[in-house]
Amino acid sequence: MFVRYKNDGKGRSVPVAKIYTQKEHPVTNNQIDKDALWAIRKIQQAGGEAYIVGGAIRDIMLGRRPKDFDISTSLSPRQVQRLFWNARIIGRRFRIVHLFFSGKIIEVTTFRSDEENFEDGRNNLYGTIEQDARRRDFSINSLYYNPSNGQLIDFNDAMEDFKKKTIRSLIPLSYTFSEDPVRMIRALKYQATTGFSLKHDVKKAIKKNAARIETCSTSRLTEEVSKILASGASYEILINLRKYGLLQFILPCWSMYASIDAVKESLENLDKKIRDVRNDGGSVSREEQLYAFIKPLIVFENAPDISPDELFHEIFRQAKVLISPMTPPNYELEKAADMIMQDLGIKRSRSKRSAEARAPKKKPNTLGRKSAANEELSVVPTKKRKRKKKKSIKTGGNIEMEKARTLAEEHDL
Repeated sequence: MFVRYKNDGKGRSVPVAKIYTQKEHPVTNNQIDKDALWAIRKIQQAGGEAYIVGGAIRDIMLGRRPKDFDISTSLSPRQVQRLFWNARIIGRRFRIVHLFFSGKIIEVTTFRSDEENFEDGRNNLYGTIEQDARRRDFSINSLYYNPSNGQLIDFNDAMEDFKKKTIRSLIPLSYTFSEDPVRMIRALKYQATTGFSLKHDVKKAIKKNAARIETCSTSRLTEEVSKILASGASYEILINLRKYGLLQFILPCWSMYASIDAVKESLENLDKKIRDVRNDGGSVSREEQLYAFIKPLIVFENAPDISPDELFHEIFRQAKVLISPMTPPNYELEKAADMIMQDLGIKRSRSKRSAEARAPKKKPNTLGRKSAANEELSVVPTKKRKRKKKKSIKTGGNIEMEKARTLAEEHDL
């Protein structure tokens, strides 16, 4: 292990980070998405710093397969955009870059400044990697991995928290949950999915600030609930949200029935299925997750005496009430309602367009590209296209364009 120092302005060297070599941690390049490695290499070749950060490193440290790979860099969003043709800058308060690939998006963020005093509202300025590390929400999400040398940089004693199995807030608790109340949901989600314990002061702050979650937008809460259902630990997370006083603001109707045995059984079965499928590299559809979420609480009255279409609309109506204000796409909720009707052995009329037919079709991602990393590893033949012959000024003959060996090189030319 190495120690990173900096000058404190008084001529003294003070330690700011611990640097673990490849032999001292479990993260390897084989576990990192090849397109993320390609993007980091490209940024570093342009003179910038770039690291894999956040949940991907946390998951690898826990022996799991990451789903998403985020990059943190010293380059500004505009500088990153100039390097990649498949980049798009998003965000208003703090601008980030999305790199579009076929079937995935890699998020690239510029180091954030902490500005020491969080309460002054200036929390969206660019800074150094050291400042960025202090802006991470929890210590277990604050490790920086450099694929070029295999080093893992720890500014916040996160490795000690992994050893102690502790979740600790890096941003002052007097401010962190008022700045972003969704962090309370994430803290309880990490507790359930990692098996780690929350520090006592974090628990106390969540209970104190629980009502702030009501100020979050419906779209953000919908996204968080969707992540909870797909986590493989949904029941434990939802019960913890209820314990800390959050669930009544997130799902006011559903929260009243959270302790029912049928709800527990349905969600625990869903969690087991998700964990099993995930180990095989698969996933459980959103409609199946919603089905497990609402099925135990749907009440059937006089089901044999009403038409299949009327029964479907009644199930759909009850589902909307149960999950309000959560707003998943209607076609997902309709497919979940169809699954409930199948359990009853009833099929509704197909005279109207089915939920599946009305689901948005997958369109080609015009911003996306195939794996740039794979393109660099193998020669990809380019399609021959008829080109108009251009006259050379010097020779008057045809100009033979230099062919790129890979598609990645073609976009770099």
